[in-house]
Amino acid sequence: MSDMRILPEDLAAVMEHDPAIIDEEDAVNFHTGLHAVAMYRESHELWLQGKQKEARAINYKAHMLTGADIHPGATIGKSFFIDHATGVVIGETAVIGDHVMIYQGVTLGGVSTSKGKRHPTVGNNVVIGANATVLGNIRIGNNVRIGAGSVVVKDVPDDCTVVGVPGKITKRKGVCVDTELRHDDLPDPVKEKFSELEKEIRELKKRLEHLER
Repeated sequence: MSDMRILPEDLAAVMEHDPAIIDEEDAVNFHTGLHAVAMYRESHELWLQGKQKEARAINYKAHMLTGADIHPGATIGKSFFIDHATGVVIGETAVIGDHVMIYQGVTLGGVSTSKGKRHPTVGNNVVIGANATVLGNIRIGNNVRIGAGSVVVKDVPDDCTVVGVPGKITKRKGVCVDTELRHDDLPDPVKEKFSELEKEIRELKKRLEHLER
C-alpha cells in the first residue's frame, strides 16, 4: 500500500515478539498491528509537513482496516510493536519511546479537552497489557510493565510493574523487570491486601485470647 511505511525495525519487532507469524512476507501482508504502525508512520510524516487532511485520511483508513486509532500527531519511537491492533487508541499528544510493546484494547488517552499536552509519555522498553488504560499527561518510566486491564492515572517510575484498578506499583526486589509480559505471572494487589488483612485478624485474635486468659 502507498499509505504504509514499514520500517525495518518495526518489522523486526514483529518477527521477534509474535510467535504466530510464519515469516516476513506473512507479517507484511497480514499482521494488522504492523499495518497500523506502518500507516501511522506515513500519516505522521504528512502531519509534520502540515498536510493534516491527508494525514487524517490515512488515520481514518487505518482505523477502518486494522481497528487501531493512532493519531497522526502522536510521537512514536523505533521498534514499536502492537500485538493485535483491535481497539488500540493513541491520542494526539502521546509520546512513546523505543522498543515499546502494546496489546489489544490499550488506550493512551486524555482526561481534559485542553489543546496542550494531555496524553501520556511512555518511556523505552515498556510493555502494556491487553485492555490497559493509561490516562492524562503522566509519565510512564523506562522498563515498565503494565498488567492487562489496569488503569493508570499517575506517574510510574522506571523499572516497575503496575497492576490493578487503580494501578498499583509493584517492584520486584527493586530491580528492573523483564520486558516479556506474562499475564499469568503478575502480582495481584487484591490478593496481597487480603493476605495483609488475614494476618492482622490472626494477630487480633491472639491478643483477644491473651486478654480473656
